Amino acid sequence: MTQIRLYLTAEKLEAERIFDLLEREFEDDGLALANMEIDEPRQIYEVSVYAHGDEDAVSDIEARMANRLGSDGFGLEIAREVLPDIDWVAKSLEGLKPVRAGRFLVHGRHDRDAVRANDIAVEIEAGQAFGTGHHGTTAGCLIMLERLIRTRHPANLLDLGTGSGVLAIAAAKLAKCPILATDIDPVATKVAVMNARLNGEAGLIRFETTAGLSGRAFIEEGPFDLVVANILARPLMRMAPEIERNLARGGRVVLSGILATQRQMVLAGFRSAGLYHRETIWRDEWVTMYLDRG
Repeated sequence: MTQIRLYLTAEKLEAERIFDLLEREFEDDGLALANMEIDEPRQIYEVSVYAHGDEDAVSDIEARMANRLGSDGFGLEIAREVLPDIDWVAKSLEGLKPVRAGRFLVHGRHDRDAVRANDIAVEIEAGQAFGTGHHGTTAGCLIMLERLIRTRHPANLLDLGTGSGVLAIAAAKLAKCPILATDIDPVATKVAVMNARLNGEAGLIRFETTAGLSGRAFIEEGPFDLVVANILARPLMRMAPEIERNLARGGRVVLSGILATQRQMVLAGFRSAGLYHRETIWRDEWVTMYLDRG
């Protein structure tokens, strides 16, 4: 499928404002965004949205960009670049090194020799799905999951927005309990199933492609002792009441995909749903938070 890069060129402060506006516009669409410096002495940046699909789909994304930026569009023109047909995720994985998060080691096939005797190794081939363990949010979730599972063993677990399946597989290896892992993207679900089989944990994990928390799988597998949701701040806030309803008595929640600047906003949303903050892990500009009913 052809991928198009839609981009604007601006000075640093203007580029930061543009990126923030576009991130809000497309945060629920699963589109990749970037803000990259292209001229260091002049502090010139390119803000990009990576679109794919037919001309109508790309034109719709371009129109949404222009509408979000306002009638003057910051006085900038939205340019297009047709990208070569390359699996960029797979290509990027070639240079990624193993990631340690607590006892967990997330690695690719090419780094199996990095596994130590006491490691809980999770081998991931991300394919087209999001999530390799290298992002601060995933690493934060792994550390928090290890702490919580060792403190109190869950009877079951929900991984909401599983991506490539890293968190579900890691939890299965440590907790050895039934796990429901869901994602809105069928490609992610397919990749996660493959990764679970690769790690020998497919028997413990049920993967489902679904949005929200209202499908049959949640009734059949829930309520859950432990819920981990590594998504984005605003979708998490919208789902806060559903997450609380799917939580077992005494259940615990791990949230991530949240910028440090969004922390208080998310906590306020979950307090309204009856869930209260217990602990935060700070990693780069991202936070991972543990909440329960108190």
